[in-house]
Amino acid sequence: MLLRTSIFAAVAVLLATQIPALIERMDQPAQQQPAAKAPSPAPTSSPSATPAPQAASLTPGTMVLNADGRGHFIGSFRLNGKSVNGLVDTGASMVAINERTARMLGYGANSLDFRYRMQTANGQTEAAHIVLDRVEIGNVRVRDVDAMVLRDEALADTLVGMSFLTKLKSYQVKGGSLTLAN
Repeated sequence: MLLRTSIFAAVAVLLATQIPALIERMDQPAQQQPAAKAPSPAPTSSPSATPAPQAASLTPGTMVLNADGRGHFIGSFRLNGKSVNGLVDTGASMVAINERTARMLGYGANSLDFRYRMQTANGQTEAAHIVLDRVEIGNVRVRDVDAMVLRDEALADTLVGMSFLTKLKSYQVKGGSLTLAN
C-alpha cells in the first residue's frame, strides 16, 4: 500500500510541474520524420532557422527522438494500437493519459475506477490505474505498461514516463537526442 501511495504521489508531483509545459506545447504540433527519408536540404543562411524535432527508426527495436526547441522529446506513440502524441518524461514514474485518450483506447467510464486523489498544477483531480496492453513508438514495442488515467481538465496530453522506459533494454539522452532500444 505504501509503494502504491508513493507512486501516485510521485505522479502527482510530476503532473504539477509538467502541466504548464504541456499546455504550452499544445500550440506547437510535433513533427517527426523517419531516418529512411531523403536527406534534409542544405542549411539556409538564415541564423534564425532552427531544425524541427525529428524521430528516426535506426534498426529493429531502436528509435531516436530529437529534442524540440525547448528540449522536450515528443513522439507519436501507439497505445494499444491507437496513435497518440506523447511527451517522454524521465521524471514521471508512470505513463499518464487523460479520460478522452482512455475512451479512445477502449476504456469505458464503467471500467475506470477513479479512486486515487492526485494534486496537479490545475488543482486536485481523481485518477484511475490501468495497464496498457502495449506501447509502441517506431520499431520499439513494450507490453503490459502501468498507466494512470486523469480527468481531462487535469491533463491535456499524454506523458510517457518510467513505467514505459524501465521496460526497455536501454534509453539514452545524448546531444539533444533520446535513443530508445528494446
